[in-house]
Parts: sequence; C-alpha cells; structure tokens
Amino acid sequence: MRILLYTGKGGVGKTSVAAATALRCADLGYRTIVVSTDAAHSLADSFDLTIGNEPIEIAPRLKGQEIDVLHQMQRYWGTVQDWVSTVLAWRGMDEMIADEASILPGMDEIASLLQIVYLYDTNDYDVIIIDCAPTGETLRLLSLPEVAEWYLLHIFPLQRQTAKLAGPLLRSLTDLPIPDEKIFDSIKDLIVQFGRMHELLTKHTLSSVRIVLNPEKMVIKEAQRTYTYLNLFGYSTDAIVSNRIIPASVGDGYFSAWKGAQTRYGNLVEEAFSPLPIFKVPLMDQEVVGVEMLRKMAQAIYGDQDPTQVLYSEQPQVIEKTDGGYTLKLRLPFISKDAVNMTRSSDELAISIGNFRRNVILPRVLATLEVKKAKFEGDYLVLTFGEPAT
Repeated sequence: MRILLYTGKGGVGKTSVAAATALRCADLGYRTIVVSTDAAHSLADSFDLTIGNEPIEIAPRLKGQEIDVLHQMQRYWGTVQDWVSTVLAWRGMDEMIADEASILPGMDEIASLLQIVYLYDTNDYDVIIIDCAPTGETLRLLSLPEVAEWYLLHIFPLQRQTAKLAGPLLRSLTDLPIPDEKIFDSIKDLIVQFGRMHELLTKHTLSSVRIVLNPEKMVIKEAQRTYTYLNLFGYSTDAIVSNRIIPASVGDGYFSAWKGAQTRYGNLVEEAFSPLPIFKVPLMDQEVVGVEMLRKMAQAIYGDQDPTQVLYSEQPQVIEKTDGGYTLKLRLPFISKDAVNMTRSSDELAISIGNFRRNVILPRVLATLEVKKAKFEGDYLVLTFGEPAT
C-alpha cells in the first residue's frame, strides 16, 4: 500500500495534480481512492462529478471522497468539545461563541486527516491519495502526536486520578462542569488515533508527501517552509511538482516577461529542492476539468513512470536535537568543506558551492540560534546551531 499526500499553497493546482495522479494509479491497475481534506472542497469540480462524504466510484478501480469536516469533528472531538463548550458557557461566554471557541486551532484539519487511519485499516485500497488543505500548517500540526503521547504517559493518568478522587467533592461545592470518565476515554482514544496516524505517515516506505508549486517567488518561499517543517517532523518528501509552466511553443510578445520570470524562478526551484525529483508540468491549453483532461495532465507529469513508486528515498535535509542545541544535516555528495560558502539573512540560509546555490528556510527553533560549527560526515554537511554568544 502507498499513501501519497499532495500539499501546496492555495491556487497552485494541487487538487488537479492529486486527481490526475489518482486517475493514473487506477489506470495502472491499483485500487485507488482520492480524498479531499480541504473544507473548501474542489475535488468534485476537478472530476466534474458530485462527490460526497462517502466514497463513490469515479472510474474503474478509482473512488473519491470529500470529507465532511463537521461529521469528522463530531466523531473524534464531539464529546470533549461538548464539555469544553459547557465550561466556557459556565464562565459566562455566549453559547454560540463558546461552541466555536471549544474547537482547537487546526483540529478540523487533523480530524479530517484521521480518515487516513480508517481507510488504511479497511485494506480496500492499494493507493490512498490525500488532497490536503492548501497550507503547510496541516502537516506541521502532525507534530501533535509526539506531544500527545507525552501527555498520555505523564500527565493524563494524574489528571484522571485527580478528577476521580476530587470530582464528588467539587460537584458538592460548585456547579462547575467536572470531566467524567467518558471525557477522559474520548481524549485517550483521540491521542491513540494521533499516534497511529503519525506512525503511518512517518513510515517512509509507505507514505510520501509531494509539494505542488508554481514558479513564482512567494509560492516557492512557502513551499520551502513547508519542506523544512516536513523534514523537522520526520515526514518524507519524495517529489516536487512545478505546475503551470508556459510552454516554449507559446510566442513571446505579451508572455515574454512571464516566460522570463518562470525561467528565473525555475532555477530557484532547482536550487531550493535539489536533489529531489522535480516534475515540470506545462500550462494546459484548456481548463483541467474532467477525466480526459486529468489523464492528459497525468501524462504530462509522469509520462510512463509509475507514481506509486518511492521517487526519492533519502532525506536530503534532517534536523536533530543534541545536548548542546541542534544540528542541521544537508546531503551534498561529492563536495568538500572548503568548497562551501554560507550566507545568512534572518531565517534564510544560503549555501553556495561553485555555481550551485541551495536556499534553506530555517524553522523558528533554529532561526534564533547561531551556526557554531560546520563539518562533513560522509555525504552530509552537518551544521551545529547554538545560543548566540553574549
């Protein structure tokens, strides 16, 4: 089985790429489902069909599903949400506002992504393709299982025991809603589901993330940040899809400036993401809607290649915590330390090797630290970060 997640900035054509990939997988004989976790669904528009909360058949061996966020929220967070909402209302908050405030930021997206666990457990599919919400924040939120596991092991038993012992006394002294066993069971089940989702999505032979972008400066910068956080939290990115490139056959004139800009930013994509495979997709001559156009897009992306394969198996960028701070490992084969030059501006680190330049967006945890040491370990340039000197 393979799980493929497509993410990217809104408007880059991520849904079309995910839909085209799903169609290609089904045509190759794989039992495939493509699922949209975006609250503003557009998967149905891509196929020009009605797709709902339950999987429906789109083509032979291909099913589609648009997750009902409210249904998923009620399923995974409903019991806890009801209690939190009651507590907020008890504190005097307007009932409607309390209901909205009882939802954790990003919880709706996480609840949708938990559908991956369910689909995996059914064993009905060879390929699960996820059209993620248009932001890297969704995948950053997948760091929650690590925090949740610590909470489950260290804090949760104490809170549960305290509530069990002190609950009757508190209920006799105040009308504050006290959490009961049902609430704690619901929290425990949710944390366990988080853990299973994290386990599936960080297994590199099973799951891969593919970032969709356009050759535009703002889009590339956001894609870099997404890529950095995916590496930080252990998710494997095995390809970049650079979409809507104006073909060389299109005449100059009005499009001359656009073509020049795309050429420059195309080089930036290579610098930022090498050695990941970069699929270059031309701007289609008509809107990518319906099975015929999606097949045309799939052919433009993959040619005769099987999209279910692991397209890149190594992690070219790894961030690890050490006793003295953090290390950032970048895979730069066949390069000596003397050939490397580095410049830094705020949260951006530029590494130059001859005519090659690699731009790395640093996560917040590294952005405030200094590079203390640089060395090579095999094919990896290892940068050690620590607190600035006072």
